[in-house]
Amino acid sequence: MAGAIIENMSTKKLCIVGGILLVFQIIAFLVGGLIAPGPTTAVSYMSVKCVDVRKNHHKTKWLMPWGPNQCDKIRDIEEAIPREIEANDIVFSVHIPLPSMEMSPWFQFMLFILQLDIAFKLNNQIRENAEVSMDVSLAYRDDTLAEWTEMARERVPRKLKCTFTSPKTPEHEGRYYECDVLPFMEIGSVAHKYYLLNIRLPVNEKKKINVGIGEIKDIRLVGIHQNGGFTKVWFAMKTFLTPSIFIIMVWYWRRITMMSRPPVLLEKVIFALGISMTFINIPVEWFSIGFDWTWMLLFGDIRQGIFYAMLLSFWIIFCGEHMMDQHERNHIAGYWKQVGPIAVGSFCLFIFDMCERGVQLTNPFYSIWTTDVGTELAMAFIIVAGICLCLYFLFLCFMVFQVFRNISGKQSSLPAMSKVRRLHYEGLIFRFKFLMLITLACAAMTVIFFIVSQVTEGHWKWGGVTVQVNSAFFTGIYGMWNLYVFALMFLYAPSHKNYGEDQSNGDLGVHSGEELQLTTTITHVDGPTEIYKLTRKEAQE
Repeated sequence: MAGAIIENMSTKKLCIVGGILLVFQIIAFLVGGLIAPGPTTAVSYMSVKCVDVRKNHHKTKWLMPWGPNQCDKIRDIEEAIPREIEANDIVFSVHIPLPSMEMSPWFQFMLFILQLDIAFKLNNQIRENAEVSMDVSLAYRDDTLAEWTEMARERVPRKLKCTFTSPKTPEHEGRYYECDVLPFMEIGSVAHKYYLLNIRLPVNEKKKINVGIGEIKDIRLVGIHQNGGFTKVWFAMKTFLTPSIFIIMVWYWRRITMMSRPPVLLEKVIFALGISMTFINIPVEWFSIGFDWTWMLLFGDIRQGIFYAMLLSFWIIFCGEHMMDQHERNHIAGYWKQVGPIAVGSFCLFIFDMCERGVQLTNPFYSIWTTDVGTELAMAFIIVAGICLCLYFLFLCFMVFQVFRNISGKQSSLPAMSKVRRLHYEGLIFRFKFLMLITLACAAMTVIFFIVSQVTEGHWKWGGVTVQVNSAFFTGIYGMWNLYVFALMFLYAPSHKNYGEDQSNGDLGVHSGEELQLTTTITHVDGPTEIYKLTRKEAQE
């Protein structure tokens, strides 16, 4: 009978394969830790208060905070009072990037958060549930002498969440509130060299627009973008891994199609997992260097969602296909209870992502968290997805427990076998348990490295060597799951080794009762794997 490679591979060869994969895993971590810079960079911007005294503010005019065509500026709000400058005439201007610098397509995305400096005044306090409304205009250009081209123009509402820790007395006037940072803008590509933000805070007492929001002194922004050096390392990894996974996937499916039987469910799922991994690996991001593809962040989320949904489905089916109960095996319909929560959770997260990043394709200032309805809707999607994830892991833990219990029960029949066959099946059980433990180790490493990357400063220094922990996390975990999929397709591909009838019944000294126990599920020479046969007897009894 021709089983999987993992069933016919000697322990020595299995250790060699494991050692080679471990070397590549270490290389993946070292590439991110020693070669790549940090994944992202945060840059602080202080807005410049420009004055625009035109009557028709709706007409396009871009106010530059510095440079040869810089705007008429004021240093602070108090300066506007003697000059009779109204609040509607003040424009907070921010140039991206800072002077003498340029943005680059290698930065991949721009994410901005906003911080308002609001002073306490007895006659102008922040009301409960106050909302600030901003008229925001975004423009770009690729030459310092070129005209600005409008990219977006929106009315952006944001709810204020501020506290004042000191007593609200006259002597504490002028002190600042402690306000939460606000989501401001996200762009999925950095196709231009220069960007300009003009922010107005229009005041309309009749419509209660920007009334009861305190005295806003300054607007500060923090811009986050991907480091160009990390992007190049990331692209190089994807370019290297794409053909690697694709070649092993083609080789795996070719060996399956050479069999005289149709593929079983587990083989189909492993192949689908290889396809989803290849889908993530394909380095379409190279095109973002030359094209203004703002949808790349959304596309990346969809690719990751497909892979993780496929990975979770594989774990369930992998356990189920090694259970004793054969009645519902080899049919995806038999796993609807376990796979159903994966589908529902993935769909909820997809809808949430479309409501956030999908809308940002046309309005980069949009955030689903800025309104009460949007927040409740987002939380509903996340809670449903979380419940589905919990149900999934309960199913998975139960099935893993059953598989280990069943295989342990089968070990009681091993002493009745001949020595050679007993050693063979003991090796099969060991390899199955080993693969299960490797799966748990990969999942645990993902969680551990994620926690470490969040609680550390981003890099470690050992002597003269600086290790970028966050970059090592991204490249190492990405490489780990590629190696995991690679190992699955290699070890679970059909083996060319056969155990003939003479060897099974003669050389190994197996009597007819034992042979019936071990081969009852064989229907032809390329039938189920030997692990399946080993777990059949108790189900029959």
